Amino acid sequence: MAAPFSPNGQRSLRFGEASSDILSDFLTNLDNGNKRSLERISAACGQFKAKKVVEHAFLICEQLELDPLVGYHAIEILDRFMVKHIENLFSIQKSRTSDGASCGAKESYEDLVFKNLGDKFRIFLLSSVQIASKLALHSKAVDNNSASRYLQSLGSSCPKEKLLESELLILKTLDFQLNVPNPLLYVETLLEVLGHNDPTTPVAQLHHLGKYVLQFIYLQREPIYQSLLVAATGRLSPSPEQRANFMSVTEDCMLLGVGVIAVSAFIYQASAWEKVVEELTLITGFSARSIMDFAHVTLTHITKNREP
Repeated sequence: MAAPFSPNGQRSLRFGEASSDILSDFLTNLDNGNKRSLERISAACGQFKAKKVVEHAFLICEQLELDPLVGYHAIEILDRFMVKHIENLFSIQKSRTSDGASCGAKESYEDLVFKNLGDKFRIFLLSSVQIASKLALHSKAVDNNSASRYLQSLGSSCPKEKLLESELLILKTLDFQLNVPNPLLYVETLLEVLGHNDPTTPVAQLHHLGKYVLQFIYLQREPIYQSLLVAATGRLSPSPEQRANFMSVTEDCMLLGVGVIAVSAFIYQASAWEKVVEELTLITGFSARSIMDFAHVTLTHITKNREP
């Protein structure tokens, strides 16, 4: 996990190095941040975590040799920015309509992005990666020179001034509130707590598997959460109200972190996973049933997507 600065001001503490006191405070802060985030979710949350967007974010981080934490943070920043940016655009459109300007049928979020914003979306994603890289303790920062070279490698180009404008637009739209929940950080923190509570827990192995499980869930986010919604409601076609109420589940990073670890524990050693689930219940307060349901749905999708 990426931890706070040490007393002498130096960056410190990678995964597996934090003390119990630091872990306790850090987990509490993460939990509080997660709850605050869930209180502010809108109906549009998650619209920009589509598979292609996630794949592109991961590819950028791979090409630029960035810490995986950066990719997840960038996706969360992008999603929150785009929701607010689109809301601002609709507000402007509404204002123009009230002034007598003609207005066509209301477009979907996807239509507005790809028709009106065009290539800007790719720049917004790259800028989100840039911002996230500058916030990461254990990753190099992506400056405009590096970002420009990356675009050139794709056969595209963008003036450095436009890249800077894109960064500033994201920062201003989010009111410089960039400390958004990062799912990988939750996974790593929970694993460290597990290791402190029970030294026999195979933390290193679960950490290794967990990175792949979390990536899989992000890439298969829509079908996995759709299956969870169906399981929770008992209906193949949940009502709009049920979908709206389920938003708090899809955006709950603590639940996601717990689910990732439970799935990893089952894959690593099925005979011992109930012990891990029990400990996760004590740490987070989630019921064992909820954790097992999340793990069951995820494992079902992993099996479906397994190559013959």
